[in-house]
Amino acid sequence: MPDLDSSLKHLESLGGQASPLGVNGCNSIWLLDDDASMLRALSRLLNSAGFSVEKFNHPAAFLSRLEQATCRVAVLDVWMPVMNGLEVQASLHENSPETRIIFMTGRDDPSVRQTALDAGAFAFLAKPFEDEVMVNVIHEALAA
Repeated sequence: MPDLDSSLKHLESLGGQASPLGVNGCNSIWLLDDDASMLRALSRLLNSAGFSVEKFNHPAAFLSRLEQATCRVAVLDVWMPVMNGLEVQASLHENSPETRIIFMTGRDDPSVRQTALDAGAFAFLAKPFEDEVMVNVIHEALAA
């Protein structure tokens, strides 16, 4: 797994960003996806369902935010450049074990699904998924 400092430098060189929308990170849902259109769509969906959302387009920015806030529920894409969702999950497990992780992926590989679930993921959704499925899974994760 790449170290956080080098990933942050790489992120800055690419113009990556973290855009926390909630003032208090512990009450928001954190979204991580390298696909900007997916981030926008999920953010709109979750805001309309009453959630506060923090969006991240790079794993290093997502993980560095843990230094300032607590993440209750993280929605992670599996396949991203530099660091994949399973690597982010491992870091969360070490640095924020209370975080509930929901994976989403456009390539539903059964072995990856099983690896994520065996490592403690709360849910694993294949894209495309119904809006209400994501909202319900997030409500369940918050209640767990």
